[in-house]
Amino acid sequence: MVGVLGGAFDPPHNGHVALVRAALEQLGLERLEVLVAADPGHKDVAAPADARLRLTQAAFDGLPVVVELDRHARTVELLRERRWQDPLFLIGADEFGDFLSWKEPEEVLELARLGVATRPGYPPDRRHGVLARLAHPERVLYFEIPPVAVSSTDLRSRVAAGESIAGLVPPSVAQLVDELGLYRR
Repeated sequence: MVGVLGGAFDPPHNGHVALVRAALEQLGLERLEVLVAADPGHKDVAAPADARLRLTQAAFDGLPVVVELDRHARTVELLRERRWQDPLFLIGADEFGDFLSWKEPEEVLELARLGVATRPGYPPDRRHGVLARLAHPERVLYFEIPPVAVSSTDLRSRVAAGESIAGLVPPSVAQLVDELGLYRR
């Protein structure tokens, strides 16, 4: 079974690493592909795609994952083109709360199962509301991740303010952010 994790990774952080580790341990994945969105359609990015690709490769170095650039604007387009055999598309519980607003969510579920990372304290009513509106809720699996209080937005703000991001990102990511001069004002 192949797992797929996509994102802007602007920058990748310890929360992303915790999600990948938990997915590998709990879901029995044979391999995991991490796809860096070159031009995410749902959000602006601060760093160029090639820099975010390098940061993501550094974040997951040593883990059994393949990191590559994804030029699709939407998940459904990626899944239509790649045609993995019954992939498990990994998302966080927050993203799952917005799943019905994705482009063609029911087709996404036809092309892939969803692996939703939950954390202690996340309100279950949000995910139950989404599940109740899906034609195939059985294609949604849950796995737990430890709570990691970090976001890419916060990291960019910290770097811009001259603050350290040590302990919030893998050391190799912090080093690359500094070397490449990313997220500074």
